[in-house]
Amino acid sequence: MGLNPVVVTATTCDLADLGKKNISNLKNLGFDTFEISPNPKIRAKLNKLCLKEIGDIAWPEHVSIFTIPIRFALNYKIPMILWGENPQFEYGGPDEKIHSSILDRAWLEEFGGLLGMRVSDLIESYGFNSEDLYPYTYPSEAELAEFKVLGLFLGHYEAWDNLRNAEISKKNGFFTFNKPIENGYFDSEKLDNHQHGIHDYFKFLKYGFGRATDQLCFMLRRDLISRAEALDHVKKNEGKFPLSYLDKPLEEILEKIDMTLEEFKKTCEKFTNKKLFKCSQSNELLKDENGNLILKEIDN
Repeated sequence: MGLNPVVVTATTCDLADLGKKNISNLKNLGFDTFEISPNPKIRAKLNKLCLKEIGDIAWPEHVSIFTIPIRFALNYKIPMILWGENPQFEYGGPDEKIHSSILDRAWLEEFGGLLGMRVSDLIESYGFNSEDLYPYTYPSEAELAEFKVLGLFLGHYEAWDNLRNAEISKKNGFFTFNKPIENGYFDSEKLDNHQHGIHDYFKFLKYGFGRATDQLCFMLRRDLISRAEALDHVKKNEGKFPLSYLDKPLEEILEKIDMTLEEFKKTCEKFTNKKLFKCSQSNELLKDENGNLILKEIDN
């Protein structure tokens, strides 16, 4: 297309080995590439705070993937940013926004994963300072006025197909998990961050469905699976307590954000939607002979 792209990665919260391999592969494909990694100690504090306050461990990741590229573009005078799919188009959103192709401040504030937790809230109420949160702060109107940057969703111009994209990526060196991710269906999505399992579990607790449902609906819309098969998979595999993700144990994932299992269980209870769920049995976390966490169901 005659473009000269630079690939900018806002690094993730708890980078998995698969993520490292795929970022390395991306660097070898023949582009200028940059990785930008915010202070990991600040990020861990944000992970824990946002999980406990808004039920979203991934807040810093969701925000920084939209703020870091625009800051990079402003600093290096790059006039256009291409993101992939518009999540409001692919996974659902307001009808009046269905044809929006531009990512700007208004889109970020409504759909960019803030969940009511603004950067100003973190400064005013939780003891962070503006320097700590610079990577998560969208540029001011004055900064944006100095150089015009257009942010577009590629999915608005090309039919987005996760399975096709995965196959093209694999032909270009992309590594998959080679089995469905925990609580999911595909083996080619959400492979970079060990915290994704917690994020998806909280989605299930809040709304009654998780990532597997999203992925299977994608398959259903394309007549790639029957509804009966999709329902069977969801009933068997979705909504399980996240004992591990990408084979990393939950305890190790929580250790990175300085959270105990007991704190985590209480936070799960806090965000469980009581309009959707009722307790028919209780669960007890135990360890097997190898020291691995297991979930034992106890009938009431």
